[in-house]
Amino acid sequence: MSTVPQIAVNVFKESVRDKILYNLVVFAVLLMAASYLLGQLTAGQDIKIIKDLGLAAIATFGLLIAVFIGIGLVWKEVERKSIYSLLAKPIRRSEFVLGKYCGLALTLFVNVSVMTIAFYAVLAYMGWRELPSVRASWPAPATDPAMLEAVGLIFVELLLVTGIALFFSTFSSPFLSASLTLGLWVIGHFNADLRQFENVVDSPIAAWLARGLYYVLPNFAAFDVKAQVVYGQPVAAEYIALTALYGAVYLALLLTAAVVIFSRRDFK
Repeated sequence: MSTVPQIAVNVFKESVRDKILYNLVVFAVLLMAASYLLGQLTAGQDIKIIKDLGLAAIATFGLLIAVFIGIGLVWKEVERKSIYSLLAKPIRRSEFVLGKYCGLALTLFVNVSVMTIAFYAVLAYMGWRELPSVRASWPAPATDPAMLEAVGLIFVELLLVTGIALFFSTFSSPFLSASLTLGLWVIGHFNADLRQFENVVDSPIAAWLARGLYYVLPNFAAFDVKAQVVYGQPVAAEYIALTALYGAVYLALLLTAAVVIFSRRDFK
């Protein structure tokens, strides 16, 4: 086994032993189950509520896993001073960074998969217990496969968030890394407003700066298609492919920058 997969497997094993990680996943699964009870409070809208809450739970708890584990990938090794013994081995710093990232990506994949299975289980039960006349009024089937499109883009978004957290962790403290990552995530969901900023300000410099930030900062709003799939609206395959490609390119740039910064960092 090469170095990167070895490091990735070790990160995955360490992550799944983390009690916080288990708590987040269990809480997300319980929230999706509880959404069924909440759905009963609104007649005719219950399936939409369940889908909304389920997809939101996958996105939110996936974000928490990506941020609060991602920021510690490098910092833990430095804090415990185990980084010195690791780098003394025939391991390139680029392999160390990429292995850490791949390990958390694998952890995210497993946990998102668990939450998705629980999500579909709740929906399947909902579809099974309802009368055919009620199911006919739904905009889409309870276990609509199209929801996997939303889950897939959520996962790509989480991979990008993980890359951002890892990037900041290569040169800053965990608190600052978490703050910067969450700040970028919030800004990224309102990124489109920056493009229209020139319509509400008179300063050309401010408008130019806002437009520059629009192109530089990640556009997380592009990954959000939850509303479309919940209401049975089709999402074009071209849009999904281009959005995933955008996330992959942005992630590649982030990992490259993280490798460069970490390679030049002096641990003496």
